[in-house]
Amino acid sequence: MAKVLIIGGGIIGLSSAYYLHKAGHQVTVLDKGDMTDSCSYGNAGMIVPSHFIPLATPGMVTQGIRWMFNSKSPFYVKPSLNPELISWGIKFLAKANAKHVERSAVPLTELSLLSKKLYEDLSKEPGFNFDLVNKGILMFYKTEKAGEEEAHMAEKGRELGLDMQVLTPADCLRLQPKLDLDVLGAVHYRCDAHLSPNKLMAGLIKHLKAAGVNLLTNKEVTKIETTAGKISRVLSFNEEFTADEYIVAGGSWSPAIGKLLGLKILLMPGKGYSFNVEDERQTMQIPALLAEARVAITPMSGNLRYGGTMELDKINSRINMNRVKGIVEAVPKYFPGLKPIVPAEKDIWFGFRPSSADGLPYIGRSNKYSNLTVTTGHGMMGLSLGAATGLLANEIISGTPTTININAFSPDRS
Repeated sequence: MAKVLIIGGGIIGLSSAYYLHKAGHQVTVLDKGDMTDSCSYGNAGMIVPSHFIPLATPGMVTQGIRWMFNSKSPFYVKPSLNPELISWGIKFLAKANAKHVERSAVPLTELSLLSKKLYEDLSKEPGFNFDLVNKGILMFYKTEKAGEEEAHMAEKGRELGLDMQVLTPADCLRLQPKLDLDVLGAVHYRCDAHLSPNKLMAGLIKHLKAAGVNLLTNKEVTKIETTAGKISRVLSFNEEFTADEYIVAGGSWSPAIGKLLGLKILLMPGKGYSFNVEDERQTMQIPALLAEARVAITPMSGNLRYGGTMELDKINSRINMNRVKGIVEAVPKYFPGLKPIVPAEKDIWFGFRPSSADGLPYIGRSNKYSNLTVTTGHGMMGLSLGAATGLLANEIISGTPTTININAFSPDRS
């Protein structure tokens, strides 16, 4: 069995540690923080086989340009001469075509369905109560255009074997009678599920510690040394770490780690925001996505978690209150009875989704280093795809055939 060093303690790194340890490997995880506030904690907790369309789509280019001029819009790219952003944008434009969308659908679906199955299995293990609920997700829409797009998406989903159904407002009310609606309809993604990311992360950390996995916090990687096409050691300031196999699972910090290796990991941090509001009436039982507003709402531990926005910029600690106001103002347009107020800054969570330019994650061996595996770039689906990515990382390192074909996710793809 191999000695494995994982750089990154978010959902991807911890899931990889779980499956590698289960297979008998000796695992150490290094994290630059304390593993309590990564992007894995504040997300909407949605498991989404329905999301088989990558971010890079033809319609996203024109829609993104329109959103650029609205400070409350769900998607924003801060204009910059940052060479990483320019490279990212060029590839995004090159991939935003129907052929790429069609080619991506099957591998994304297979990856998502595998992850959902693994979460279902994990939820049955002792110590892993993370409130997994299989009620699907409702994608609500207010306009005929969005309704046509969602109906087309549902048809494509069914062709891929996914359970999706177009609903009338009356159908929606029967599912959630306490929810006031002002919509034209919804698509019920019955194939989807949701869970509590906080409980999942806490359960993984507790299990791994008890199992003897070495979880090391506040260990920023400052140097990586290589010899003859292999990584030989990793340094965190004056501390040295060695292993047989190495995994880069650093989320939005992965490009900086890649630079230490002379690798270009092309992704941009997409800042998202979320906040929780108590739901005393248990208004919502099935998570909601608001099609035009790109807002997510998830029932979670007696609260409703509101989240959204994708703000591409350098990693920073600024909170753009206009983006948060955009989330707040969108909700009552769909659900008149839900009127969240703009939260105080201290109650707003933000995190950075590692967004690849073509909308597909990086999962696989590096061509440059024979003992390096890259697992990053999952965008808004890091939690959703975490379990599957962890299993695949173990299969890659163990030298066993991967459960699904991962060629589409090659970290060396053009």
